Order: sequence, then C-alpha cells, then structure tokens
Amino acid sequence: MIEMFPFYLCSMEIEMENSWKNILKSEFDKPYFIELKSYIESEYLTKSEAVFPDKDQIFRAFSECPFDRVKVVILGQDPYPTIGHAHGLCFSVEEDVKPFPKSLVNIFKEIETDLNIPFPENGSLVRWAKQGVLLLNSVLTVREGEAGSHINKGWEKFTDAVISELNNNLEGIVYLLWGSKAQEKGKSIDISKNYVLNSVHPSPLSSYRGFFGCKHFSETNEYLVSKGKNPIFW
Repeated sequence: MIEMFPFYLCSMEIEMENSWKNILKSEFDKPYFIELKSYIESEYLTKSEAVFPDKDQIFRAFSECPFDRVKVVILGQDPYPTIGHAHGLCFSVEEDVKPFPKSLVNIFKEIETDLNIPFPENGSLVRWAKQGVLLLNSVLTVREGEAGSHINKGWEKFTDAVISELNNNLEGIVYLLWGSKAQEKGKSIDISKNYVLNSVHPSPLSSYRGFFGCKHFSETNEYLVSKGKNPIFW
C-alpha cells in the first residue's frame, strides 16, 4: 500500500504520496512556497468553482506515480482551463470527457502511427502514471477560461525543484519535452545519465512541424528495455 502524506492547502487536506513528501518536504517551508500557498488559497476561496483542478487533485501526478517508480517524465504547461477537464496530470482528462482536447488527440494519433495502438476509450492517462510516467505540469493550477493565469506565482520554482530532485537522485529516466517551454525547463537535466527527447508541442498549431512522426513512444520503450526496465503500454 502506498503511504500518503497529508499536506494542508486551501484550508483542506491534500494528500501527497510519502516518497515524494520525503524528497520535497524542505520546499514546503520556503518563503516562495508559503506565498504560493497563500495565493492559491485565496484563489480557491474567492473564485469558488472557477479554479482547476479540484483542490484534492492538485498533486495527483505525485500520488499516482511515486518518486522511486518514475521511469518517464512528460512536461506540460498548466492545466486545461475548461471545466471538467483538468485532474492533476498533464495532457490527461477525466474519463467522461468527450471530445478529447486537441493536443491529446494528436498524442493519440502519434501513438497509433508509431506503435499501432488504437485510440483509447477515454482520455485519462492515469494508466500511464501507474506504470511510472510522471505527468507534470510546470504550473499546477489555473483559472477557468484563462490559460496561464497562475504563471509566475511560484509553481515554476516548485516544479523546478521536482526536476532537480529527480535529476539528483535517479537516472535512466526518459524526459519527453514537447515545445519550447518544456525544453527550456528541461535544460538542467543531466543528459549523460538520462534520455531526453525533444519535439514541438502536440497542439494543432505545431503538431505538423515535427510532433507527428517523432516516434517518441517507441523510442522511450526501446530505451527503457535497454536499461532492463519494463516498457510503457501507451
């Protein structure tokens, strides 16, 4: 059974899986995080239902994929700002969301072409997380209809710390960096002991400029197998 660490944010209990708690506990007392917590608490209290994801899912990426099980990291930007979509894992949506967001559709198209895996019945990527894929947004919250609304409030420092801890304590991780923002955030990754794959973002605006045909999913599995790890069933 996975141990969970209760962390209080927005006047309610948020659970973070215990291995991540042990790694990140020093971040929670830093001035920037205290300011971030205060800001996010205010946002949820004053915006009511118009901040995503739900408060109990802010750290879901960490709960679904314990630190010592991370094999792959996918970096997103911030949660979907559409009601009912965001649930704490980048690019992923709740099981009942139809149609899928366009970026997620393009991800599934590339998987189908790359590995001949047909489109799944739903857009939840929890199944990836449980296999060791950390689906990490750079910013973990957003206002409804306002993409990027919680940028530069402190989340970036927190997720930089996440990447730093992974980089310092683990090796043999595949990092999928889609788009210039993810690639900028991933500059600190030690490529001598990890495998970094870069591409344009899977959004409709850029997917035809290199995301389609990137074969990141088969390359990821080939690398994992070469390191004696189980491949991901995408």
